[in-house]
Amino acid sequence: MVYCKNMKKIAAFSLAFAGAAMADNPLSTYHYLADPSAASDGDTFYVLTDVDDYSPQENYNYDIVGLQAFSSEDMKNWTDHGMVFRSKREFDTYPNNTWASGIAVHKGRIYIVYPNGASGVGMISADNIAGPYRDPVKETHGVEYIAAHYGSSVIGGCDDIAHCFDPGIFIEEDGTGYVIFGGGQNNNRPYGNNLDIVKFSDVNGKITIDKNSLKRISAPGSFEAPYIHKKNDTYYLSFNTQPQVIDYGMSKNIMGPYDFVGTVIPGISSVPDAHNEGGNNHQGFAEFKGKWYAVYHDRRLVTADEHPSSCTQSGQCTPNPNKENHRSVSIDELTWNGDKMNKLTFTREGPKQIKNFDPYRTYKALTSSKQRNIRSRTDWTKGEAVKHVLTPLATKTSWIRVSGVDFGNGAQNLRIKAANVGDGNKIEIRTGSETGTLAGTCELAKTSGWQAYTDNDCELTGLTGVVEQLFFVFKGSKDSTMGILEWEFQGTKREPEPQTPYKGTPWNIPGLIQMEDFDVPGYGAGNDSYYDSDSENHGDSDYRKEDAPSVDLYAKSNNRVVVGYNQVDEWLEYTVNIAKAGDYTMYAAVASANSTSSFKMSLDGEDITASIAVPAAAAGEENYDEYNKVSANVTLPAGKHILRFTVTGDWMDIDYINFVEGKDAADDNPLGVATTVPTYSSAEDTSLSIGKLSGLRFNLDGADYHVFDLQGHQMGSVHVSGTGAVQALNAAGFAKGMYLLKKINGSQKMIVNSTR
Repeated sequence: MVYCKNMKKIAAFSLAFAGAAMADNPLSTYHYLADPSAASDGDTFYVLTDVDDYSPQENYNYDIVGLQAFSSEDMKNWTDHGMVFRSKREFDTYPNNTWASGIAVHKGRIYIVYPNGASGVGMISADNIAGPYRDPVKETHGVEYIAAHYGSSVIGGCDDIAHCFDPGIFIEEDGTGYVIFGGGQNNNRPYGNNLDIVKFSDVNGKITIDKNSLKRISAPGSFEAPYIHKKNDTYYLSFNTQPQVIDYGMSKNIMGPYDFVGTVIPGISSVPDAHNEGGNNHQGFAEFKGKWYAVYHDRRLVTADEHPSSCTQSGQCTPNPNKENHRSVSIDELTWNGDKMNKLTFTREGPKQIKNFDPYRTYKALTSSKQRNIRSRTDWTKGEAVKHVLTPLATKTSWIRVSGVDFGNGAQNLRIKAANVGDGNKIEIRTGSETGTLAGTCELAKTSGWQAYTDNDCELTGLTGVVEQLFFVFKGSKDSTMGILEWEFQGTKREPEPQTPYKGTPWNIPGLIQMEDFDVPGYGAGNDSYYDSDSENHGDSDYRKEDAPSVDLYAKSNNRVVVGYNQVDEWLEYTVNIAKAGDYTMYAAVASANSTSSFKMSLDGEDITASIAVPAAAAGEENYDEYNKVSANVTLPAGKHILRFTVTGDWMDIDYINFVEGKDAADDNPLGVATTVPTYSSAEDTSLSIGKLSGLRFNLDGADYHVFDLQGHQMGSVHVSGTGAVQALNAAGFAKGMYLLKKINGSQKMIVNSTR
């Protein structure tokens, strides 16, 4: 890595642009990537890279905004997991530039060490390559970095290293780990003597850095990129030199000293298809299924006739980016001569496929051996694994290829989970080439937005045995209007499944509907039950995190949950059972700090209200606890239907809606009653305040009340005298439990806990 001074704020998401039809190297033709490292757990091979898309167009100003991750089980088809780690996050203390990071995997856990530009080294870990990641160093030691020039660190500094960056990580089979870092030169530590190594341990995810183990490592001519791997009982320390080749040394002790051997990766100006473009390099080595592999970066992609544009974080795009700043990552097999590494041979083809691809699993959409004219986008939700979305340039020759696919007895169906905001988008499945034999066509269902993913099924023919080259060909009238999340081939077709009521029973109308209890999504196109415009959950409630992780639910007082952070075009659906056809009055409990908030209601796709304005809180107050009631007259048919709530104006919260029979009917659930009534369980409870918004008080003596369970079902009636509501319930034979009492010929209510 080269030291960078220019730092810019990260964009909300990354876009990677159209790629060339080239040989299998590099791994991605739709991203610029750099500084790779590698790891293997025996079942999966991992590659971690820098994201090189956003670099400004000036030489040596590397603006690295995050880390991209890839994995493979056959060394030919690679799953792109997206930008799994972002630098420059607005609300976190992570670094400005994550140059040249390292990866290791041990007992199913992923470890990544990253630099803060050239001024520090930190660590994150996760149980899945896509995250979510945590900061075990900060959790254990209370500091952000293992070593740092600026800010707090375990070591307390960087041991006089010039460039405190380019960390590598190695973990022994017994779990003992090591981090090596450093590069550059200064007056105290010249080239070749500017690397440090430090030991750490992991006990149940708790990382302890042994700062007393810190040791300086000598590596002749080393400039940057220290990396350690092990074969049998020998450790190999490789590094980039000033001549921009990867040299290495060997030792029986990981802490050295290392005996210098020579060059393992030559200068990348000799890489095929790179048009003699050289520059710096970075490396990673790992064993997988009895073979060894080396990852490195080059200039194949940026020098190709057809290559991505480059877009900075400010959104400025350059069609022909500077070759120095935009690199691509490739992989080739590494061979040995005894215990010494042979000099790597760069190839166009990359490694041979080591086993057939199993199509009968769910794959992330960007799983391929080759691509052309596609984009991708990474979506983040804090505390969850990232989502990486394929967005094809469908008006061009656009496809991904999967190699060596073993369909066995045959696939009859392909399920594709996608969002589709365009018209006429489809995916053709072809064999042999992008214009080869057609096995099936998937017409993508239109969805309501970029985060509204639905399952699309298409029937297939002719896919049996091993298909050497399988193509997903993207067709449409407009670029980047479909977002594909995942795909899965199936031996038999799965039939669509409708959405279902959350608690198994439709909501009754007339009656009250709690907005957080929208339907459970079904399977297949048109069977979604909600749409949220972004994947991040902004709420503070854990309610329904399993079946609706992106819906923004907030916890309120008295065990209430409300739907908040509502934005235009978001919607929720509810299965309802309408007692009889006729006129009803709908009331909604809503809150907003925005004078333009609004919503509408529809039934079975037909609007039953116009857009209803939501009153804002008092001027100058951003208050989402000040609820108001808004209403509308509606005419409803009898029977079972799907009711939809749709946001038409941003930033409102909604607690519940209530349908009352009749036009201009009085609200039988006034504010301060239905959601804020106190609970009474004593004979001394002879009066109560119904809530500050209603301001009502009444005496319990001599009043008749309907009795409801908490699901709204009428259970009977009681006469409440001065002895209290509990005694009235007990005397009437009601079982122990919670009941809602509503005064007959009145609006007063109370919740009573019967102690029988």
